[in-house]
Amino acid sequence: MATADSVSVFAEGTFEEQIQELVDYATRSSPEDERVITLQYFRDIAKPDEGGKPIEKDQERRRNALTFVLDQTKSLGDGSEQETEGYFNLLFSHLLTLWPTNSPEIKHHVSSLVGVLASSPSEHPSVRYRVISNLFNATPRNSALRLPIYTALLQVAATNGELETLRLSRKDVEQWLQEWDISREERSQFLKSIVDAFIQSGQPETAYHYTLSYVSSLPSSSPEGQSAAIDAIALALRLPSLFDLDPLFKLDAVISAKDHELFSLLQVFLNSGLPEFHSWLERHPAVLEKYELDQAQLERKIRLLSFASLGFAHVGHDLPYSEVASTLQIELSQVEKWAIDVIRTGLLSGKLSQTTQSLHVYRSSARTFEREQWEALEKRLVAWKAGLASVLEVVTSAQKRGNGSAVSEVVQQVTQTGESVQVDAA
Repeated sequence: MATADSVSVFAEGTFEEQIQELVDYATRSSPEDERVITLQYFRDIAKPDEGGKPIEKDQERRRNALTFVLDQTKSLGDGSEQETEGYFNLLFSHLLTLWPTNSPEIKHHVSSLVGVLASSPSEHPSVRYRVISNLFNATPRNSALRLPIYTALLQVAATNGELETLRLSRKDVEQWLQEWDISREERSQFLKSIVDAFIQSGQPETAYHYTLSYVSSLPSSSPEGQSAAIDAIALALRLPSLFDLDPLFKLDAVISAKDHELFSLLQVFLNSGLPEFHSWLERHPAVLEKYELDQAQLERKIRLLSFASLGFAHVGHDLPYSEVASTLQIELSQVEKWAIDVIRTGLLSGKLSQTTQSLHVYRSSARTFEREQWEALEKRLVAWKAGLASVLEVVTSAQKRGNGSAVSEVVQQVTQTGESVQVDAA
């Protein structure tokens, strides 16, 4: 049997008594004359035919009785938070007991229920989240029912600007998509609903990470895949603090969109600089407005990426201000401002020197990591290995001579710079 998450339901009495309690709650706010008619109708359903089986042993009548209750459930009801949560927990318990979770009937009932729960106004918003969450947790972990339930929860939270209440994580989403018995199309649609929810809630950075998963879930050459890829490129370029574009570029759907104007712009941000960006703008003057891209923001991003690329080529060395100014097309007096900006983004770390008019680069990020970057890394590792061998030789010699100051000097220089150093052990 498929497992579900833990939802405690404490109920006493017979099935008929429990359903009677549900009917009493569901009709509590109805006009008295309607309530009397409804209660009598329920008694007629629950009453066995002469010589017939009691309702506890008649599954068809039990299903009819619960269907009647479900039809009467048109809101969260008129009760305290505890009463409301208890009502729905008991309702869910009977619902999941009376029908198989893959039956058309339960799919219909769950769809109707989540529609009611999602649209029902409440003086206590938290109880609505708990009720829908309880239904989600009560269903088996591999059940396709979890998809519409959580989608409804997502829509409610996004509409009310309370998405953080769900504490949704990519790890959870990945696990659910592996567990749920749903189609590829349904997986894609669920990921799209998450993207839309975070966009609606004003969290485009989080939406972008789910966008990568969404684009990956679509057939790369399909119209949906191509459209999603273009939207993903536009979103990535639009985000001022997103600099790692390589994962996006590696998506099959993005590569399949190589003839699109935004794909060529993405390539500029991955491999080129400000001159190439301006050349692209001359060839595509209307594209920025079409995709709601800000030129000043894009120029800032391409400058910071170009700065990081310069830094990557000078790791362990001094990068002259003049070279930075030339590459970024800025005044020499603006270099330190841009250096501080690029350090704040985390793309680069280093130490500024006004005396030498240079930036000593400790670490820098590469925009892409292809053959050229691997070769550069290999050269640095070889140099580092040679440097460590030299250090070891000097340390060994200094120890033999009892020259502790030389050893300390070597260790300090290696720690601070990470470079190969030469120390006279004599």
